[in-house]
Amino acid sequence: MKLHRRQVAASLLKDRGNLLVVAGLGSTSWDITAAGDSPLSFPTWGAMGQAAMMGLGLALAQPKRRVLVITGDGEMLMGLGSLATIGVQQPKNLAVVVFDNERYGETGMQQTHTAFGVDLAGVAKACRIPQCETITTAKGVSALRTKIHKGAGPVFAAIKVLDEKLPLVLPPHDGVLLRARFRRALLGKSADVLPEEL
Repeated sequence: MKLHRRQVAASLLKDRGNLLVVAGLGSTSWDITAAGDSPLSFPTWGAMGQAAMMGLGLALAQPKRRVLVITGDGEMLMGLGSLATIGVQQPKNLAVVVFDNERYGETGMQQTHTAFGVDLAGVAKACRIPQCETITTAKGVSALRTKIHKGAGPVFAAIKVLDEKLPLVLPPHDGVLLRARFRRALLGKSADVLPEEL
């Protein structure tokens, strides 16, 4: 069974509190924005393959905060090495969730390797991430939400979603604005805070 991605995003982000969210390039950025734009969300524009590493950096720099990465299968496939680094670092406050529609949504819906049996949860498990699963039901999403907000990480989940075309719900496109509002929301300081202070 495959799920509706926007419903999954809304479920994971409901009553999110102070959860820090990094979204991968493209559709997952639109998904988190459709669930409700927040200054504690950092949608990536043009940084394919980088979402999990950005989330890891945040989790290590902010060990008392929960960090969720929501990305797509194409973006995750480009950044597979990040799973090995997460497995070595073992951040207890990090969850990586992949919306797997088995398609490259930004370039024409070509099939990704997951359409041919590549198992992202299996890769994550081989990289020593202790909690890994592939989810195909709403009940599984609900249980995952609890792990994201209350469980010990790192957590990895690939959620099988439909390859549906949805209206774009775009976050701000200005990278400087996104960086500044995220820093203000995270640190409670002015936008001119230095990068090393993150």
